[in-house]
Amino acid sequence: MNPQDKRHRSGAHIWQSAKFRILLVGVFLAAFLAVIVFVQLPANAPAPAPAAGGTGETGTVDQQQEPSPTVAVVKKVMVDFHMQDLQHGWIKYTDSAAATEDGGANWLDMAPEQMEQLAADGSWQLEMADWFQAVEPPRTVSFQAKEFEVKKAQFLTDRIGWALVSHADHPEGSLLVTTDGGATWVDGAKPEGAAPEIAAQLQAESQRIDDMKREAAYYSAEGTAKEAIRSDWTLLPAAAAPGDVVLVRHKEAGEVVWEGKTYTLKPFGSGYFTYVPISMSAKPGQYPIGDQLLTIKEKKFETQYLKVTKQMESMKQETDKINADQKKIDLARSSSAPEFLFSEPFIQPIEGILTTPFGYTRYVNGKLDSSHRAIDLAAKEGTPIKATNDGIVALAELLYLTGNAIYLDHGMGLFSQYAHLSELKVKPGDKVKKGDIIGLVGTTGFSTGPHLHFTFWAHNVPVNPNLFFDSSPFLWLLKRSS
Repeated sequence: MNPQDKRHRSGAHIWQSAKFRILLVGVFLAAFLAVIVFVQLPANAPAPAPAAGGTGETGTVDQQQEPSPTVAVVKKVMVDFHMQDLQHGWIKYTDSAAATEDGGANWLDMAPEQMEQLAADGSWQLEMADWFQAVEPPRTVSFQAKEFEVKKAQFLTDRIGWALVSHADHPEGSLLVTTDGGATWVDGAKPEGAAPEIAAQLQAESQRIDDMKREAAYYSAEGTAKEAIRSDWTLLPAAAAPGDVVLVRHKEAGEVVWEGKTYTLKPFGSGYFTYVPISMSAKPGQYPIGDQLLTIKEKKFETQYLKVTKQMESMKQETDKINADQKKIDLARSSSAPEFLFSEPFIQPIEGILTTPFGYTRYVNGKLDSSHRAIDLAAKEGTPIKATNDGIVALAELLYLTGNAIYLDHGMGLFSQYAHLSELKVKPGDKVKKGDIIGLVGTTGFSTGPHLHFTFWAHNVPVNPNLFFDSSPFLWLLKRSS
């Protein structure tokens, strides 16, 4: 037998034996079990404890678990505030601060030390703060249908005020603002800023202060200006005589009824004004205007007798010409600038000789003619005539009785009249300044010689020009205390 064949049969016998087969099955089973054990190990790992008080699948109570932390909302508590003017201010909280430069439209966070520096800075101060009527700080205010306790209040004007308030529902405090003197309040320190209408009202109040400054410049002194601006009603002056004129000021729009006529108050500065002419027939006494009393003093006027030629006397009979001229004059005086065009005292147009004072009862050729509600100043023909104050030429024309005549509009219903000129130097619509030469002295029209016939007209009523010379209606307030 071949040895190789013998070995081959021997190896085949080994694979075919029963013991070898049993051993091979055992190896496969052991490997299979090892794989199963390896896969099952993660599944048999201990599970995390369930939530506190919970139970597992078997119904047993699991161990308690710590609750997840929550974020608490911390509200800043207001402790103080101050508005330096209508736009600049600061709020102090317990551990921080904020400032505004736009009346509360925006509040910017700042360090407390920065707030202290801002509080010490006096560069921002409300102009004319002491000109407003003082407002009593409220103890409580109504806001969002609740009553809030006021911890601190600050009124900058008689309309604009701020208040630091608190409520049981809002112990952290709120900063409220009012624009109507405390009648209503709104939140002035919301994160999104104050309401747009608040900003508009603050801007309007700033304009009001500018208007007050403009008006104050017309008075003789700060004290008299403050007295007029703070008052509901002011009479300039508080005492007058027949033929005079009074300037009435009120803090609100409206009307004044005087001697059967109604005069509309027109805005200027921070108030509303109208001229009130006093008739020559006004009786002495005290008359109410608003919350003031106007005193009318007794005044007697002298009588003047003139003699003129028959030809001049006949001029008064030309009613058609006179009426035609009067329509021109009425039209020229029917429209006046809605503001005071002057800012300084008035001047006398010429330095002449007073031949006829204001208010004289005049007789012409022995017949009652009229009350002379002007002054006549005699001067050499050709003497330059100056504008009594700033104004606009309303009329410059040759008229039948008054000859060459000029009317200057000084605003708010006040006109100055210049008559009997030999020459006109201006034309309608011209703007003139106080002292400008507007014409020359003459004797045109119904005139007995070279002179200037001069007067003022307030709402188409002639008034005493002597009140104006070296003065102005705003300076008449001085007479209140005299």
